[in-house]
Amino acid sequence: QVLLQVEICEIEGNIFRIKIDEASPLRARYRVPDVLIKEPTTKRFSISQKQAGILVFSSVKEDYRLQVTATPFHLELQSKGETVLSMNSNGLLYFEHLQPPPSDRKPTAENKEAASDSSKEKQEDLGLWQEKFGSFLDIKAHGPSSVGTDFSLHGFDHVYGIPQHTEALLLKNTSDGDAYRLYNLDIFGHKIHDKIGIYGSVPLLLAHKPNRTSGIFWLNSSETLVDINTKAVAEHVPSGSAAQTAKQRAMPVTDVRWMSESGIIDVFLLMGPTPFDIFKQFAQLTGTQALPPLFSLGYHQCRWNYEDEQDVKAVDAGFDEHDIPYDVIWLDIEHTDGKRYFTWDKKKFQNPRKMQEHLRKKKRKLVVIVDPHIKVDPMYALYTQAKDRGYFVKDRNGKDFEGICWPGSSCYLDFTHPEVRKWYADQFAFKTYKGSTNILYVWNDMNEPSVFKGAELTMQKDAVHYNNWEHREVHNLYGFYQQMATAEGLIRRSSGKERPFVLTRSFFAGSQKYGAVWTGDNTAEWGYLKISIPMLLTISMAGISFCGADVGGFIGDPEPELLVRWYQAGAYQPFFRGHSNMESKRREPWLFGEKSTQIIREAIRQRYVLLPYLYTLFYRAHTAAEPVMRALWIEFPGQIETFGVENEYMLGNALLVHPVTEQEAKAVSVLLPGPEEIWYDFRKLKRMEDRGTLKISVTLEDIPVFQRGGTVIPLKTTAGKSTEWMMDTPYELRVALDTEACAVGELYLDDGHSFQYLHKKQFLYWKFTFLQNILSSSQTDESGQYHTACVVDRVIVLGFGQQPTLVTACSKDGKDREVVFTYNAKNSALTLENLALSLAADWRICIN
Repeated sequence: QVLLQVEICEIEGNIFRIKIDEASPLRARYRVPDVLIKEPTTKRFSISQKQAGILVFSSVKEDYRLQVTATPFHLELQSKGETVLSMNSNGLLYFEHLQPPPSDRKPTAENKEAASDSSKEKQEDLGLWQEKFGSFLDIKAHGPSSVGTDFSLHGFDHVYGIPQHTEALLLKNTSDGDAYRLYNLDIFGHKIHDKIGIYGSVPLLLAHKPNRTSGIFWLNSSETLVDINTKAVAEHVPSGSAAQTAKQRAMPVTDVRWMSESGIIDVFLLMGPTPFDIFKQFAQLTGTQALPPLFSLGYHQCRWNYEDEQDVKAVDAGFDEHDIPYDVIWLDIEHTDGKRYFTWDKKKFQNPRKMQEHLRKKKRKLVVIVDPHIKVDPMYALYTQAKDRGYFVKDRNGKDFEGICWPGSSCYLDFTHPEVRKWYADQFAFKTYKGSTNILYVWNDMNEPSVFKGAELTMQKDAVHYNNWEHREVHNLYGFYQQMATAEGLIRRSSGKERPFVLTRSFFAGSQKYGAVWTGDNTAEWGYLKISIPMLLTISMAGISFCGADVGGFIGDPEPELLVRWYQAGAYQPFFRGHSNMESKRREPWLFGEKSTQIIREAIRQRYVLLPYLYTLFYRAHTAAEPVMRALWIEFPGQIETFGVENEYMLGNALLVHPVTEQEAKAVSVLLPGPEEIWYDFRKLKRMEDRGTLKISVTLEDIPVFQRGGTVIPLKTTAGKSTEWMMDTPYELRVALDTEACAVGELYLDDGHSFQYLHKKQFLYWKFTFLQNILSSSQTDESGQYHTACVVDRVIVLGFGQQPTLVTACSKDGKDREVVFTYNAKNSALTLENLALSLAADWRICIN
């Protein structure tokens, strides 16, 4: 008998929002704040039909009709007469309204009968208000409050998304097993192919069929379960003539049921219709990927733990000695004074500032760990300040919640409180964080939050946050808020001038605005290398482009072959970090014999040469919400054979990467999609004669990488010691021709570290076009200006039909000059050298 209020609105850009809440709840129910970048602008519906219990709305463009039936409640969304999505088709809408606790209920005529029921039922009623989990008692102060409903996706049988799970790219039918769980947990050495929630949650599900992509974004930060069931439904098809009876055909329908422990139903239906439209729609709501500083796209070296300053210097020197580029060395918890964050171990790190100056001279950076738990220690200023100000999460009795974590007894900062976030951001100021400099960046770990000896190793659900919200309401947001406060702290310490770099383990929808994520504590086994690809593709399609997996596996000791294969894969993924556990043997890239060192060196160098392309992709992610790493179906949405592919991926629109994930592999099966596409071997510069699924021979030296015809990829001509060493290194353009002998590509360039690209338009955004044997360079965005001495020194044209007789270059000053070239008739590759063409100028190269 409790009235629910439904609010339906259309949002600019093919998005519909449905909110369901109690019309007059006993107390306000939790609505997720801070994830949406702003309250979305709504558009006016027009009512096109109104009858008893049925309302039909038309969207402004009249592309969409929304039919709402009152009894039973049902919602159907149609596009051009075709039903795309319906809500509550299976009648699974569920809303536990808030009630007074059993002890407070006054007998009324209606419930007098109930009062005389058996004590067993009373006991069950009480059971809803408290729940035992092992030895833990969860007191539900406001009683049961779960919500849920089902959606039917018509014509779809391929669904993706809802990270984070160690699962396949295609979401599986859950009708005969566990539902997918979204509940951020610290699971050390998580199992493969498991639907349990691990470190992060993004409640975004994508459905795809050849002519349409749709999305469901379920905005709820409490524990959430997602049930998926695909079935075939008979559909009546009117036949050609009236005399014939209507035919039937089987159409797939995927039912997706969402269930959350508390909150309200607040759901966004993203109507695409293309995959890239979905990414834009999600970004319109939750923000785009922050543009990372360039150094963070280089290689990172991490281990739990580098022992002391001497160890850091020795590892740093090792990279130079073995001629391996790297940008960042990381310090785990042991660098602190007894696991007190924002401090240094006085014996091991006596002069952290001097150590950072040493790294700065080498043009490298340092990342240190800063976790959310604070050691209970009255002599620790951070603890006493936070305690005095009431900044810790409370237990249900109003005392500071205490749990065990790395320092022993710890309290947990309440990042849901804006004042706590501001105070926390201030801790990164150079005068407060003693020994820190502007080359120090931050890693937020254990922020699910991890509580040793807690229920499921996390905070009890009845702990209490700012504004008296229980932890159960905000659980999946906790790490999101810590990363937000950390990023703000790094920006503020530079007076808003410098871009931050913050890696987080726990994440939620919108975490892309604050930095990078990684897949957590994986294991040094082949299966984990293999599963890392679908995991990263899933995180990428949920808006978080800056993601990676620990190269080599965090737990255990990889054999040399596995380590080599992991480096080769990691070099073509957005976040590239080698990492290992304290129990693992030392794992610097040169410790596995000369042959392995040589191959790893080459893989890391390939990454550095590729940085101009990668940085341009991140600019596209930042401005246009295009994922950096893409499942094949995103680039080839009409090709059904790509829909389930998870062992290879596109890096941007131009590179197809197929990591080798099987031990002692001599060959791999690679799908080169698209009947009209031309593909080139990225190393051998040779056109592939066939398309479809090909058997490609592999050696340990390399993994298959292909460039798509019709693209131009900007590269550096050579790798340097770190990204900063390469600022003035010349560029190479790799031009791969399509069936029309055309190609196009882009290059984005700025200072790589500041916000000047935003505030002062200090950037270059350049376009390269190959058409009718002329390669031309022109400005894509004329509002950007940035001074660079860099030049394009080399161009390689792949698939060029015949040896030219003359090649000339013409720059803005109008002077033509002859260009030195070589032509390889075997692979039809034309190489132009010593061009010295300014990167920041219009020019043309004419091939005759």
